[in-house]
Amino acid sequence: MAGEPFIHDPSTVTLSDGKYYTFGTRGGGLVSDDGWTWRGGPERPGGGVAPDVIRIGDRYYVAYAVGGGGMGGGHASQVKMMWTLSLDPASPRFKFHDIGVVASSDGVETADAIDPAFLYAEGRLWLTYGTYFGPIRMIELDPKTGLRMAGNVPVDVAIDMEATAMLYRDGYYYLLGTHGTCCDGPNSTYHIRAGRSRSPLGPYVDHMGIPLLRGGGKMVVSARGRRIGPGHFGRIALAGGVEKLSLHYEADMDRSGRSVLAIEPLRWTDGWPVVGETVAPGTYEIASERSGYALSLATDIVRIPFDVRRSFMAAATDPVGPIPDQTLAQDSADWPRGRIRVDLADYLVRPHQLWTITPVPAAGAISAPPITGSRSQARRACSPPPRPGRSRRSPPPPQAPSPYGRSISSPTAVTGSSRRSCRATGAISRWSRSVRARRRLRRSIRRARQDGGRSSDPDTAVGRRAQLTDA
Repeated sequence: MAGEPFIHDPSTVTLSDGKYYTFGTRGGGLVSDDGWTWRGGPERPGGGVAPDVIRIGDRYYVAYAVGGGGMGGGHASQVKMMWTLSLDPASPRFKFHDIGVVASSDGVETADAIDPAFLYAEGRLWLTYGTYFGPIRMIELDPKTGLRMAGNVPVDVAIDMEATAMLYRDGYYYLLGTHGTCCDGPNSTYHIRAGRSRSPLGPYVDHMGIPLLRGGGKMVVSARGRRIGPGHFGRIALAGGVEKLSLHYEADMDRSGRSVLAIEPLRWTDGWPVVGETVAPGTYEIASERSGYALSLATDIVRIPFDVRRSFMAAATDPVGPIPDQTLAQDSADWPRGRIRVDLADYLVRPHQLWTITPVPAAGAISAPPITGSRSQARRACSPPPRPGRSRRSPPPPQAPSPYGRSISSPTAVTGSSRRSCRATGAISRWSRSVRARRRLRRSIRRARQDGGRSSDPDTAVGRRAQLTDA
C-alpha cells in the first residue's frame, strides 16, 4: 500500500461516505479514497487504546479502552462506547455521541478490559475484550442503543491472547486472538490464531480440539517476508463474497521498522480462516486446482533431443551431467502466427508453460479481489508481429489497470522475446470453453462409435476431431 499507512492497533477498516477509515491507539487514524493510498486525518475523541468500529443500520459504533494494559503498572480499565452517523469529519452527520462504559476491570481481579472487538450476527451484537492478564471475555450489547444488555454477565471464552476479533460463517462463531509479544518492533512475536464454536459463548476449540480456554488456537497468520508481528484482525466483507482483512504489522522492515496498516486476502480452507497473499511478481506454473494440469499455450510439444535408452539402460558407471532446459527459441520455432489459444496439459517445465506475473501499479488492497491460489485465473490476448509486406497496425489503446491487481504475461515476456507479446487477466474463458468442447467431443465420439462410426460427414464428432484446436 502507498501513502502513510502508519498506525498501531487499528480498528476494522470501515467504509463511510465513499472513503475507508481506520482508527488506532491514542485517538488518531487513517483515511483512504481507494483503499490503497492512506493518509492521516480521521478524528476520534476519547483517546485510549485499540478501538474497534462497526456499522449497524445508519450508526457507526466505536468502542475503545481507557487505562489498563499494564500501562502505569495497572490493569484497571474501562471499555467505552460512542456512535456517529458518519466517520468523515467534513460531513454534517459527523458527531460522536457518548454511550458510556459497557465493561470494566478494577485492577484487582485477574482481568483487563482493553482491546474491544465487535461481532454483529444473527441479529445480536457481541463484544469481546481482554488481554494476557486474565481471560478474554464476551458480553452482549443492544444493537439499537449500544448499551449492555440488562443483566448480562461476562463469559470467559479464551486465555493467552489479546486484540481479539470475531467472525460468523456457516453456522460457526470464530474467535481470533493475537498471541505473542507486541510493541517491540522487529523483535515482536505477535501472530494471530483462531478457534470456533457453534455458540457465540463457546466453548471455542481449535482444529486439534484444544480449547481456547487452555491456550489452543489454529494459526491464521504470522510474520511474513519483511513484515513482522501481525495483530488486530478485522474482517472486510466485499461484493461477490470476496473477503479481506485489515491488521497491522508491528514492524515493516522496508519502512524503518514502523508499525503499519496492512490489508490481506482472507480465504477459507476446510472451514478455517487463512490469510492469503497477493501473488508476488515472478515466473510461475499456473495449475488447475481441479485437475492439476498446467496452463499452457496450445502448441505442439517440441521434443528435447534425447536417447531414451540412456534413461534406463545406461550402466551405473557411465558419466552423468546436466541436460540444459529447453529455450524459448527452441520451443517457439513452429508456433503459428496470430492468436494462440490456451489449454491444460501435462507439465513439462517448458517455456510455453511458464507465466510471468507483474504488479499493476497502485492497485490491490481493498479495491482488488485476491489472487491467492493456483487456480488459473487469466484471459490472454496475443498481438502477433507484422507479417512481411504488411504495415504494422496501430498499437492498441491503453488498458485500464486490471481489477485483479496483477497482470500475467505469456512465456515470451520471461526472456523479452519480440516474437509474441501476450497479456492475460481475468478468467480463462478460452481454457474453460476448450475443456467443455473436449467433453462434448468425447460424448459425441462415443455416440458415433455406438452407431458404428460409419459417418464421413465432417460435421460428425469424428470429423470434428481435427477442428478442436479452433474450439
